[in-house]
Amino acid sequence: MRRAITLLSASMIALSASAASAQNAKPRNLILFVPDGLRGGIVTAETAPAMAEIRDKGVNFKNSHSLFPTFTMANSSALSTGHYLGDTGTFSNTIYTGYTSVPAGDTVVPFIENDAVLADVDDHFNGDYLNEETLLKMARGQGFSTAAIGKVGPTLLFDHTDRGKNTIVIDDSTGGKTGVPLSDEMKDALTKAGLPVATPSRGDNAKAGDAKTPGTTVANVNQQAYMADVATKVVLPMFKARNKPFVLVFWSRDPDGSQHNTGDSLNAVTPGINGPTSMAGIKNADNNLAQLRKALGELGLADSTNIIVSSDHGFSTISKESKTSPSAKIAYDDTPKDFLPMGFLAIDLAKALNLPLYDPNDKNAKVADNAHPKAGNGVLGQDPAKPDVVIATNGGSDLIYLPNKDKKLTERIVKALLEQDYVSGLFVDDKLGKFAGTLPMSNLNLKGKAVTPNPSIVVNFRSWSSGCEIPTNCSVQIADTVLRQGQGMHGSFSRGDTFNFTAAIGPDFKSGYVDALPVSNADVGMTAAQLLGLRAPNNGGLIGRVMSEALPNGIVPKMADGTISSKPAANGLRTVLKFQRVLSTRYFDVAGFPGRTLGLEAEGGKQKTAGK
Repeated sequence: MRRAITLLSASMIALSASAASAQNAKPRNLILFVPDGLRGGIVTAETAPAMAEIRDKGVNFKNSHSLFPTFTMANSSALSTGHYLGDTGTFSNTIYTGYTSVPAGDTVVPFIENDAVLADVDDHFNGDYLNEETLLKMARGQGFSTAAIGKVGPTLLFDHTDRGKNTIVIDDSTGGKTGVPLSDEMKDALTKAGLPVATPSRGDNAKAGDAKTPGTTVANVNQQAYMADVATKVVLPMFKARNKPFVLVFWSRDPDGSQHNTGDSLNAVTPGINGPTSMAGIKNADNNLAQLRKALGELGLADSTNIIVSSDHGFSTISKESKTSPSAKIAYDDTPKDFLPMGFLAIDLAKALNLPLYDPNDKNAKVADNAHPKAGNGVLGQDPAKPDVVIATNGGSDLIYLPNKDKKLTERIVKALLEQDYVSGLFVDDKLGKFAGTLPMSNLNLKGKAVTPNPSIVVNFRSWSSGCEIPTNCSVQIADTVLRQGQGMHGSFSRGDTFNFTAAIGPDFKSGYVDALPVSNADVGMTAAQLLGLRAPNNGGLIGRVMSEALPNGIVPKMADGTISSKPAANGLRTVLKFQRVLSTRYFDVAGFPGRTLGLEAEGGKQKTAGK
């Protein structure tokens, strides 16, 4: 019944949107600009004037949402297909695939922000692991010119099965051994424009530092200047010359890369991601957007091009402090005293379950008592080739897989996690049963038609505000990562991470409109397809909605708020999920243990700034 209501609601909105643009005999052009990791509340006329102008003169989606887990590849799958993660199977940046991926370094937990790894995963899941049609694949099938330019991984995902045969793909790997090949036409055009056929490196922006050495103090200017030049001096003129509609995805690595690697705040949470390096990253992305808009004007394409700006997720400053973690009481060569090491979740679970820990990123070598896994990932069990537990480390949340679907082991893991002060909310695969203190994954649209293995448990980490006028601009989170306290991360269920930036402008959008309704990255994918007149043959039903209220003459549906709470665990902890709803579509605001997640107040009072 619910599926029928969902499809009916989507159909009603789609019909409304069709009516709004029926006068367009020829489809408009579309540019989707993704400023990776841009916080929803950080954009002002000073920090990002180009984005502020689109927001203020076009449509301001002030109630925007990233999908949880709030990671890049997860949300790229939503932006490119309009589906939630339960359908796309892209549950985070690092996932468990159930087989050993050679391009990822002979591991069962590949980091999929890599062109060669994406091809490998596709090969192992019937040629298309997403199991849903992507925006650029549909567009080129209908005669559009298509291109994807930007950060390696999410850029390719928009037409990952084509691998550059028809869609132009320019990312970090272009010109390298693992890069998507360029056509002769593109090579010639780049050469004529005086641009290299290989993408420049990030240079100093790629320096993450270590526990004693600060990370970068510069934005990713040179690499992104190249990509912006490719878009404005080669691709857009080429598309204009073809005299047919086009779709261009530009995925800016900044501010994400500069916030992750920032060297402004080594081992201290302030200024964290609000230091000069992060702010330079925001301005860098904004400059790229301004260059794109300037080129559209000079080419006479501005009036026929819709622009959607949508970041994949928000951002937080990393904390590595815990009073309960056994791993924080161990001395490591590369970790400050009493700080959480990389892979703390795997280490702590191995101790709690009394199971040996092996490193899937080191040929399944056993992890010594005073060491941590190289990439944080872990396999637990007597035989690493047949593990009982697999931990995929990601950042503000981690994924736990139980290949044997052992319900008793699930119960033991839940009990161990409930004892840790860094945990704030647990979500368990519905098939494993109900456990006090946890909520089922289906509540988050994490159960659908995915062909990749479904996580058994998603662990959300604690978050709070360091204290500023807009709390989501200075959120802090515990993060399972090689990066240091004071650098940047995302992935949690805090409003600091779910509150992304979304705005739009163009002939098919209202002008000067503030949209109070909740929207998500899945909605952006659905709306983009609608504007282009595309219809996807959906395999799964976990889809976003067309943002009809932002279109001329579009309907404005009603919204409602909702809360779901688990039964309390023995220690009183319960996972609470706060969401909004438009028709049958849910938008997830925050979740976790009240008082341990930014935006989720403690019972009987507001969460303390220090998160204690």
